[in-house]
Amino acid sequence: MTRGKTWMWSEALDLLQSAERLQRQFFRPGTRNCWEPPVDIYQSGGDVWIFLAVPGVTADHVQVAILDAELVVRGDRPLPQVAQGAAIHRLEIPYGPFERRIALSDGHYQILQKVFDNGCLVIGLRRLEGKLG
Repeated sequence: MTRGKTWMWSEALDLLQSAERLQRQFFRPGTRNCWEPPVDIYQSGGDVWIFLAVPGVTADHVQVAILDAELVVRGDRPLPQVAQGAAIHRLEIPYGPFERRIALSDGHYQILQKVFDNGCLVIGLRRLEGKLG
């Protein structure tokens, strides 16, 4: 391919990836106009560590709960003060209400930790052995 064609192909792929990201964030069935933050999940022994990318979100804008067999994280990412009334030229980072539901493997869990670190909400869960609902 010539340089021009590879550039166009690269741009087309970038646009498709952006469209897929927007669809995941904004058009999830069964949600109420929420976006869904990306998540990384790690397990170490009986502990599960969940990292949600929520830049600019503070602790008072987030609720975390274990409901049935899911971890539910809800919150809101407000527009920055500087954006109020400003002309927006590009808006790639989602704002407004968000919700992320993460299915947990069988068992009962306790929330060990909920901290913000470098734009991520870090949630530590411990699987409890022998506990009944």
